Amino acid sequence: MSFTYDDVGATRKPGFCPPGFHPLHVRTRIGEGEDVFRRAAEAVMTWEMHRAVGLALDASADRAAPDVDVTLTLAGMIKAPCRVVWTVEEHRRAGWAYGTLPGHPECGEESFVVDRTGDGTVWLTVNAFSRAAKWYSRAAGPATRGLQHAYARRCGAAVRRLCGPLSEF
Repeated sequence: MSFTYDDVGATRKPGFCPPGFHPLHVRTRIGEGEDVFRRAAEAVMTWEMHRAVGLALDASADRAAPDVDVTLTLAGMIKAPCRVVWTVEEHRRAGWAYGTLPGHPECGEESFVVDRTGDGTVWLTVNAFSRAAKWYSRAAGPATRGLQHAYARRCGAAVRRLCGPLSEF
């Protein structure tokens, strides 16, 4: 299956949003320190974050890697097929992005990146660009974007929770 949009990999470019798409940028403070960073990175790279927000997930691998296919199931019935387009695993930065495949209610790309800043603070940043691909996404209009923002905030809260008492501040 081919991606449903042209700018594959574009979430690597900060602030990029193709014409006709809606941008999303949500940054959540997770905690502080190397242990929190490692735990948060593992939660993001192994799909644990997605499961913790209550999504059913079927992936072709246990860990995010380029070309891994992932299907999320929303509300027990809406299937959202995606493919990982890039990953990063560095000393202070780890994450990945997936792009939409045919059948997804939206069209676009979303990235989930954990980074540890110079002062030791750990952050989860969710960046995306998208537009409606199904009739029900179009019918929901701005509510769809509100749901996407709420989902990104839930991802941050889930990672913070998964990091446990180490992430409290």
